[in-house]
Amino acid sequence: MAQLGGDLALVGARLRTNTETGADATALLIQEGRIALIGDDATVRAAAEERGIAVRDLAGATITPGFFDSHTHPHWAAEVTAGINLGGLETIDELRAAIAAEHARLPEGAWVRGWNLEYEPFEETGLRGDLLADAAPGRPVALICYDLHTGLGTAPALAAAGITGAREFEDASEIVVDADGTPTGELREPTAYQILFDAAPKPSHEEEREGLRDMFRTLAAVGLTGGAIMDGKDRTVELLGELEERGELDHRVTVHHWHAVSDTDEDVARVISGKDRAGRLWQTGAIKLFSDGVIDTGTAWLHRVDACGDGRVPFWPSWERYGEVVRAYHDAGMLIATHAVGDYAVSQVLDVYATLPERDGLPFHSIEHLEVLSDEDVAQLRGSGVTASMQPLHMQWRAADHSDNWTVRLGEGRDATGYRVRDVLNAGVQLTLGSDWPVAQYDPRLGMAWARGRRTPGDAHAHVFEPDQQLTGEEAVLAYTLWPAQARGHADRGVLAVGAVGDLTVWGADPVVATPDELPELPIRLTVVEGRVVHEA
Repeated sequence: MAQLGGDLALVGARLRTNTETGADATALLIQEGRIALIGDDATVRAAAEERGIAVRDLAGATITPGFFDSHTHPHWAAEVTAGINLGGLETIDELRAAIAAEHARLPEGAWVRGWNLEYEPFEETGLRGDLLADAAPGRPVALICYDLHTGLGTAPALAAAGITGAREFEDASEIVVDADGTPTGELREPTAYQILFDAAPKPSHEEEREGLRDMFRTLAAVGLTGGAIMDGKDRTVELLGELEERGELDHRVTVHHWHAVSDTDEDVARVISGKDRAGRLWQTGAIKLFSDGVIDTGTAWLHRVDACGDGRVPFWPSWERYGEVVRAYHDAGMLIATHAVGDYAVSQVLDVYATLPERDGLPFHSIEHLEVLSDEDVAQLRGSGVTASMQPLHMQWRAADHSDNWTVRLGEGRDATGYRVRDVLNAGVQLTLGSDWPVAQYDPRLGMAWARGRRTPGDAHAHVFEPDQQLTGEEAVLAYTLWPAQARGHADRGVLAVGAVGDLTVWGADPVVATPDELPELPIRLTVVEGRVVHEA
């Protein structure tokens, strides 16, 4: 059955409308998926009764526009998180124990898959598959690091994937080898590690579709009504259309097609030809590119080399080619998001964006992550029209004593230039927040808590990283609601107003007023997508 918008009346609430009107309203009515009325309880009750729409009394709960994750990978996450979660395992012995337990559980022929692998256990040895191989004798083991930029395979997995030595790639990906040319198991960046994961057993069509459906329902349980998928492929689009046709799509999404450095002009033309594919709750017309990698592996593009002498190589062998591709997608009317973690990468992407002609009526492009920024980069952002899509939540891996791999790699106290969300806002730049799930937790309550507190929520003694960069409660909510809508050119999203889409997050208390410590446990009463209740506590 094709999916349609729903009818819903809510009364007895506080409304955070993100508009200049409706501040005193306590109720709203959604009809056929859009907000039809905002007012007091009596007015909305009467209108609902007249139209035969059931009324729910929220008894003082707070309604905000639906929360939108501006950088997420739910399709990928549905596959990746099917393995064992290795997060928090700090030693090789702990990793071996987890792999051995999974080995004992799995049937013959299955691979051990793991995600959320951290770099710290390998600080002295480097990432090596042989350190883990005999935890699962003879069985392929394929792991992916928490940042989705590095994979690790044991010898049986590498053999199954045909990885026998170094290879040349068209981007900065790398199969790491010993002095004698033998692969260590470390596979840097997606083009390299995808060879490994492509060799692993795949779910059936039905399992893949149901995994994506269930992933969206998991996201709804924390108040998310939508997100920007940053690793889109044709398969993603097909599954979204199928879910919607079956009446099983519970998320409003924009699909950013993942452009690989090796993609040709013919590939670009093919993607552009499909840019108008859309359904009721999903749309394409957007692109994701990389300019660099990550700080932890030395693949971020920095103004100055890191403590290991790395950080001066872009993801693209030809930066001119990056500019050509961006211009082609821009001229086609598509929205571009470029991954740029390092400060020099941000500056270089801004230089390319500055060459693009204006497009009447279309939003401008974004830069994703902006983990470190020099003062000059912040100044360059000012007036650029660029959206800064950032994830302060990723500070959870920093250590107060500066011993974490990210900080050590940056060197010379450069960690203080990290996650400068306040400076970006003060420069007049559009800011959006997200998770990068499954890199970090998908819960926007945690995302807001880190953006506001810049420390571990719930721990009053936790170190506060750069307190001058903290956001206010209102800014954090806006960065998950109104500002993502504005960044994508949607006047009917991110607000509670007549004519807006009926996407709502209903909170047990006001998320603007709640403290950063209270936010992670703030109840989600309802999640509503186009007038349909897709989650109820």
